[in-house]
Amino acid sequence: MTEIVTTSQSGAAHLVPDSRTQRDLLLGLAQNRVGRFGLRPPLGLAELTSHALALLGQAGLDGRYLKWMVVILSNQTWRDALAAVPYDRRLLLLPKCLRHPSACPAQVDELGLTCKACGQCAIDGLQKQARRLGYLTMVAEGSGVVTELLASGKIDAVVGVSCLDMLEKVFPYLEVAAIPGLAIPLLRDGCSDTCVDIDWVEEAIQLSCAAPASRPDAWALRQEVAGWFGPAVLDQVMGAASSQTEQIARDWLLREGKRWRPMLAACAFKSLRPGQSGGDDLRRCCLAVECFHKASLIHDDIEDQDPIRYGQKALHEEFGLAVALNVGDFLLGEGYRLIAACECDSDVRSAMLAAAARGHRALCLGQGEELTWLRQPRPLPSRKVLEIFRLKTSPAFGVALHLGALLAGGDGELCGQLDAYSDALGIAYQIRDDLEDFQGQAAPRQNALKPSVILALAMEKASPADRAVLEECWQGRQPPPQVLARVLENSAALPAARALLEEHLRQAHLALNGVEPVDLRALLGRMVHLIFTGLPAWDCCNEHNAPDAPTGGQGAGPAA
Repeated sequence: MTEIVTTSQSGAAHLVPDSRTQRDLLLGLAQNRVGRFGLRPPLGLAELTSHALALLGQAGLDGRYLKWMVVILSNQTWRDALAAVPYDRRLLLLPKCLRHPSACPAQVDELGLTCKACGQCAIDGLQKQARRLGYLTMVAEGSGVVTELLASGKIDAVVGVSCLDMLEKVFPYLEVAAIPGLAIPLLRDGCSDTCVDIDWVEEAIQLSCAAPASRPDAWALRQEVAGWFGPAVLDQVMGAASSQTEQIARDWLLREGKRWRPMLAACAFKSLRPGQSGGDDLRRCCLAVECFHKASLIHDDIEDQDPIRYGQKALHEEFGLAVALNVGDFLLGEGYRLIAACECDSDVRSAMLAAAARGHRALCLGQGEELTWLRQPRPLPSRKVLEIFRLKTSPAFGVALHLGALLAGGDGELCGQLDAYSDALGIAYQIRDDLEDFQGQAAPRQNALKPSVILALAMEKASPADRAVLEECWQGRQPPPQVLARVLENSAALPAARALLEEHLRQAHLALNGVEPVDLRALLGRMVHLIFTGLPAWDCCNEHNAPDAPTGGQGAGPAA
């Protein structure tokens, strides 16, 4: 190959294949590797890099082609999945730097660039081709709007053009969401005078298959599960409420909630039994999971002395402590009754009841750790706080996944794999709640006395004077918000907590490696993205410094 060396924003040099023939050589290597090893998406960056290094070594190619090889390998693993997605469920994402360097009349706002169709660069032609097919198109590389679109469920696949640096930044978000994607790297980086292989982009845009494969749709499944929480469905599956206790419990089940746990149960079943509805048995499992969850909320509110839930009075505030305790206990019984009523094989039903009982026990142990701590509150190391988070939250996710998987015929090995995913998901969920307690206000504050990973991280980095302030927080005595803000800034606890959140989201996705079928892996990867909406947006190279100034290149077509 003729060597064209370019330097990324990070300062690392990499080689760019300088002709279509050379890129086809890399593509052929990738196709052979994917077929030989049966590689199926989503693959993590480490796994892709390992395969890419092996390919370059075997072919005797320069290691500086690594980033291109990783992109092409990833594209090849996702190719069939993207081809099966209808055009009107795809997004074409183009970079602003493809516009004409000096004569671009377009304006840039928070939604990206609005092309004026002047014909001076490749953006207009590519957008028109894609829109004729039904694509949503955006010239908004790095926009937070993109992550919102992915979380909304309106987009099922992405064709994206960008520099290798930006593709590297974006990859973890698409990986977590398990979004089928084809990436076309720019042939020249640098935010000006950039260009791309137009033929390659057009081929990716037009990619389709005659008989699209049926893949579980996370958004549609979420809507379906939400529909099971209406009065008529509850009466159909659970029987009509015949007492005031039953009616209070039903009303509580119908109150607000994102239904993530029932959704996880449905994900497991639908992925293992594609094309099957699951009937009343799946609805029983999903309702049972929500019964367990709503019971835990009632009991948690009592134990934590929280007066508000879902923006209304907590159940114990509305009906009194005794009634609330009884309704919580009743919902636990309802959950077990629903599982026992499933019309599956007795061995499966027994395994489901055992899984629910194990999860129930684990949750009580986790809550017990926190309640015991509350009797004598004291600073805890961050590792201990994370362990309490795991015990308090992860078992509920695990139970949901186990019930759906077991009902669909999954075995113990699969349930064990899903436990690692549940652990990471549960810890991430609690870290996010902790961050929300300290963020979004003029100054941070802790809303309730409870183990906090933010306070733990702050203690681990604090000066002696700041430790005294944090000691007050651990005892439930609130310092002035400005003082706490200074202490948290000094310790960098909030960025450290956000990094922990990102790490556990990454761990949730890594736990899915090897999970079969691949639809389950992809659907649970998408669930991470749906649950943790508002993932950070990313800045594109230097454009955030002058977003309305034309800084792009001609983008006229492929390099020779």
